[in-house]
Amino acid sequence: MKLQDIVTVLEEMAPLAYAEDFDNVGLLVGNQEMECSGILVCHDALESVIDEAIGRNCNLVVCFHPILFSGIKKITGKNYVERAILKAIKNDIALYAVHTALDNHPNGVNQIFCDALGLINTKILVPKQQFIQKLVTYTVPENAQQVRQSLFEVGAGSIGNYDHCSFSSTGTGTYQGNAESNPVIGAKHELVSTEEIKIEVTFEKHLQSKILKALFSSHIYEEVAYEIYDLKNLHQNIGLGMIGELSKAMTEVDFLQMVKEKMQANGIRFSNLLAKPIQKVAVLGGSGSFAITNAIQAGADAYLTADLKYHQFYEAENKLLLVDVGHFESERYTKNYIVDFLRKKILNFAIILSEENTNPVKYL
Repeated sequence: MKLQDIVTVLEEMAPLAYAEDFDNVGLLVGNQEMECSGILVCHDALESVIDEAIGRNCNLVVCFHPILFSGIKKITGKNYVERAILKAIKNDIALYAVHTALDNHPNGVNQIFCDALGLINTKILVPKQQFIQKLVTYTVPENAQQVRQSLFEVGAGSIGNYDHCSFSSTGTGTYQGNAESNPVIGAKHELVSTEEIKIEVTFEKHLQSKILKALFSSHIYEEVAYEIYDLKNLHQNIGLGMIGELSKAMTEVDFLQMVKEKMQANGIRFSNLLAKPIQKVAVLGGSGSFAITNAIQAGADAYLTADLKYHQFYEAENKLLLVDVGHFESERYTKNYIVDFLRKKILNFAIILSEENTNPVKYL
C-alpha cells in the first residue's frame, strides 16, 4: 500500500486545515510514493519508537506530537529530535503527525478525553475563529439549482447538523458584452437586463478552490460574477477543548479521585476546593491555560487540562475547580483512537499500537 493512500485516510481523520497556524502537522519525513509495510502509532516519535518500528517491520510512524516542530538548520544528532529524524531517514521510515489537526476535530482529542470521563452533552469549548467564508454569486433561474447542487456536493452550505443550506433572492442583472464576448443571453454589444437569482452559501475556507471549481463548472455564463467574504462567525463544531456533563453530580473529592483513576495519573494538581458539587466539566487536552476564562464563562464546575503554572491556579478565582492532570495523561487515549480509526478504514494491513511509554514526566 502506498503512503499517499494512507495519508488520504489520515487527513480524513484529522484534516490538516483544522490545525493551528503555529503547528507542524502532516507528513514530516518520507515520500508519498513509497510502499508501506506497516504502521506504528505512537504518542511521541522518539528514537526508541523508531527502533520499535524497525523491529516490528513498520516503515510509517504516525505520531500525535510532531517530533519536528520548529525549524532546524542542521541534523547532526546532537539532541533527541535530530537523533530520531536521522534514524528514521537512515531506515527509510516515514513520519506523520496529527497534533492540533486532531485537537480541533469534534471527534478528536477532547471528545476522547470526555469519553474517558463519561461526559455527555458535549460541545466545543473554544470554537475556531476566522475559518468560515461566504460565497455570493448570481445566475439565471434555470441554472440556479444546478449551481446550488454543485456547491453542496463539495461541502458548501454545511452548518452544524445541517447541510444544503443556502439563501436565494431575486433581482435584475445587467451586462453588455464587447466584441470578444459570447453571451448566453443577448448578443454582442447589446445591453441586457435579465432576471437573476442571487445565491449565498457559507463554507470552510480550506474548501475555497473546490468551491470555485464547482461554481465555474456548473455556471452557464461565460463570465461568472461572484464574491467571497471572510466571516467573523465562530465555527461551533471545530475548535479546542470541550465542555460536557457528568450524568450525576459528584463531590469534589470523589470527582478528583475518579479523574485520577480514569486518566491513570500518578498525581494531579488542583486549585482550592470550593465545597460545591461537580457536574459541568470542561476539558482541554495538552497545554490549556489559555482557556481558563472560557471554562469559567461556559459555567463549568471544573476545568481539566495540563501544564498549569503556579500563578495560573489563581485564575480559577474560586469560580471553578482547576485541575492539572498532566500533559501525557490528558492525551493518553489518543493513540488508541488513531489505531481504531485506521483499522476500520484500512483492512488486512499491519496497524500496531506502540508499546513505548514516551511520557517524560516521572513521579516519586
